[in-house]
Amino acid sequence: MMKYRRLRNIGYGVVSFLLVISSVIFLLEYFSNYKTSKTIHPDAPVITRKSIIIKAPAEKVWKVFSDVDHWDAWQKEIVTPKINGAFKPGTSFTWKSNGLTITSTLQTVEINKMAGWSGPAFGAFGIHTWYFTEHNGQTTIRVEESMEGWLVNLLKHQFQSSLDTSIDYWLNSLKIEAEK
Repeated sequence: MMKYRRLRNIGYGVVSFLLVISSVIFLLEYFSNYKTSKTIHPDAPVITRKSIIIKAPAEKVWKVFSDVDHWDAWQKEIVTPKINGAFKPGTSFTWKSNGLTITSTLQTVEINKMAGWSGPAFGAFGIHTWYFTEHNGQTTIRVEESMEGWLVNLLKHQFQSSLDTSIDYWLNSLKIEAEK
């Protein structure tokens, strides 16, 4: 009988702990307030800036890049991308990356020159800005991304490392596809 009470008390303790943690996470998510912008947030805890030169004109690179529904054909970290309209400001799209389902909204689109979007994911908010500059038939892609949020603050180094790796992979995958 004593053993049963002890196990029951441990069970209540575990359930209580899980309820408290769940409530805290719910409140953090519910009260998170992120601001969209046309460029990254320079004071965000995680920022990545990368670039690559692609041996293809900006128009060709843009065609591959702006075809959101087919990102998963050349960028294997992305699963089930789906844009909800034309590739223009205000249009949203959903995609999965590294296990997270993300809904992003295009903030800026300048054909063959620039695209930017932002969106929340669990405990995080990201802003991506892509710049396309063509010179002598080659295109330099420059990408910037900022991430913020309660989970990003908690796991800053892991998010930074993951983001750096992901953007490198994305740029290299875009280069391979656009140079075909």
